[in-house]
Amino acid sequence: MSHQTVIVLDFGGQYNQLIARRVREQGVYCEVRPYTTPVADLRALNPIGIIFTGGPGSVYDSAAPHADPEIFRLGAPILGICYGCQLLAHHLGGRVAPAQDDAAREYGKTETSFDPACKLFQGLPARSVTWMSHGDYMEQVPEGFRLCARSAACPNVAICDEDRGFYGVQFHPEVNHTERGADMIRNFLYKVCGAKGDWTMGDYKETAVRRLREKVGDGKVLLALSGGVDSSVAAALLAEAVGKQLTCVFVDHGLMRLHEGDEVEAAFSKRGLQFIRVNAGERFLSRLDRVTEPEEKRKIIGEEFIHVFEAEAKKIGRVDYLAQGTIYPDVIESGAGDAAVIKSHHNVGGLPDYVDFKEIVEPLRLLFKDEVRRLGRELGLPEYLVSRQPFPGPGLAIRCIGEVTKAKLDTLRQADFIFREEIAKAGLAGAMDQYFAVLTNLQSVGVMGDGRTYDYALALRSVTTSDFMTADWTRIPYEVLDRVSVRVVNEVPRINRVLYDITSKPPATIEYE
Repeated sequence: MSHQTVIVLDFGGQYNQLIARRVREQGVYCEVRPYTTPVADLRALNPIGIIFTGGPGSVYDSAAPHADPEIFRLGAPILGICYGCQLLAHHLGGRVAPAQDDAAREYGKTETSFDPACKLFQGLPARSVTWMSHGDYMEQVPEGFRLCARSAACPNVAICDEDRGFYGVQFHPEVNHTERGADMIRNFLYKVCGAKGDWTMGDYKETAVRRLREKVGDGKVLLALSGGVDSSVAAALLAEAVGKQLTCVFVDHGLMRLHEGDEVEAAFSKRGLQFIRVNAGERFLSRLDRVTEPEEKRKIIGEEFIHVFEAEAKKIGRVDYLAQGTIYPDVIESGAGDAAVIKSHHNVGGLPDYVDFKEIVEPLRLLFKDEVRRLGRELGLPEYLVSRQPFPGPGLAIRCIGEVTKAKLDTLRQADFIFREEIAKAGLAGAMDQYFAVLTNLQSVGVMGDGRTYDYALALRSVTTSDFMTADWTRIPYEVLDRVSVRVVNEVPRINRVLYDITSKPPATIEYE
């Protein structure tokens, strides 16, 4: 089945994949493509609309990314966001300049007025809050455009040429801080582009199954199964696509939470899948001996995973494809093209240069976490698997700051179990999206009984998020934190201090390493 398609043209901004997610939420299929994509390739996709993303550059800078001017003659409506708005103005005869004073620069929540006659803002309040982040401004609006939004500091917050279907906004409608941003994106899709809303997760499942069958043919697939949401959904999708050609290999790297290896085996060994458990804890710990740098940990674990899978593939016999539950945020944070590397995910940036498989298959690579959960429900997975909170592939190695040892891992497992147990007892598990304990590398003086201690500080982390691209720290009741603290320092050796992390993402990441 073919879909209507919107192209999100990536100019290097921090919210680019969030734009794609907002489009998909409206039932419209979209793909993120780099700004260097040839216009001929874009034309072949026959997009009903194009969105220019934000970006860190200035359009008047010779090194800044620019679109091929031919894109304005494709006949597709265009929405430019922040840098994308300035790019639109720059290419169509306007002038963009650096703000000369602080008043013209806008950052953060801004009271904004809109012209309801503009299709982008039809049906919305005449005033609401938008999220600004720009140091340049449109000094001259292109001919044929009119102003359709303003703020106290800026008279040209948004521009439009409705005859050609070109729109530009200086703010970010894709972020939650813009109060009616989702409605603005919906207006662009449905009122401007003529979207029909013909893309659903059920349709995605059918397309993914068909493409997997075409790619794999009569080949054999080995899936790296961690037992988390992503690999579980990948297992169900591949099982539907290729059936007995799939073998799921669960590598217990000794970095799991308390009892987790046994729980994964119990969950999947009875699902009719070909399931193999490999106990490789000593192997991974020996490779991590005296390693303290986070990126090195991730890369070592990624490489070792591949080597274990290669060894298992040789035991199985012919295996053509290695499958992984890689999802979009993994790809983004590991860096792609000109994007910065935030952290290498063991199944993306942590892969070695050579792997002994015909190809790596990643059927969830373009899905966000919430979309993966929806796909899992479409595939009939039980809710306890679909709703399970994420657990990183490198496991407790990146929640154990500094050197990773068996003693430190055992300490962390006990403390993490207490934290999760108390959250469950308090009935709070459904109110947060990810929560866990981190054994810091900080040691400090304490008093236990009549004696002096010099032991580790444990950090507790909990966040709420819809997409794991951004996250807010959870307001856990003090009495719950108190119970966790009392139990940890009394029941877990080598911890004498408990801290609670109240940092959101950004500026922090969810995991510590």
